[in-house]
Amino acid sequence: MESADSSKIPKRTVFVTVGTTLFDALIKAVDTPEVKQELYAKGYTHLLIQIGRGSYIPARSTGDDGSLAVEYFTFSSSIAESLSAASLVISHAGSGSIFETLRQRKPLIVVVNEDLMDNHQEELAEELAERKHLFCAHPQTLYQTIASMNLDSLLPYPAGDAKPVATLINKFLGFPVDKPKHTT
Repeated sequence: MESADSSKIPKRTVFVTVGTTLFDALIKAVDTPEVKQELYAKGYTHLLIQIGRGSYIPARSTGDDGSLAVEYFTFSSSIAESLSAASLVISHAGSGSIFETLRQRKPLIVVVNEDLMDNHQEELAEELAERKHLFCAHPQTLYQTIASMNLDSLLPYPAGDAKPVATLINKFLGFPVDKPKHTT
């Protein structure tokens, strides 16, 4: 049962996701006292962490001591519910996670996994950050990104026709590109 004081504070959840990857550096960065204190100072009340295949286990907390409540899980058949309930999302740089979060118009901090080879994810995250759709960080800069973020500076990602992008990707990957059919 919640105390009368805590029930007056609206629940504001930060959802952290690594997708199906192993990204312990992100989980460790989120689990630091500095990051958790900064999130709490910014008005967030709960931290829900999806740790994926990682081996690092974050510290759980009920939040009863006036700190952030912290829970974690490995995988879920769908993260849609966690994503839609979030007030802020901190995500790995997977394009699926990025675009699903932007589609739901959730504030987003993308943390780049520097251990990945041929890191096209970093290019995507940096481009979207440059366009002010999200914040881009690395595990070692996450605290500073949270401390300095201004959510009002973010611009909604415009929904659009994905066909040109899909065609470009298919062409790049060497798949056949549909050509307009001519009738004779």
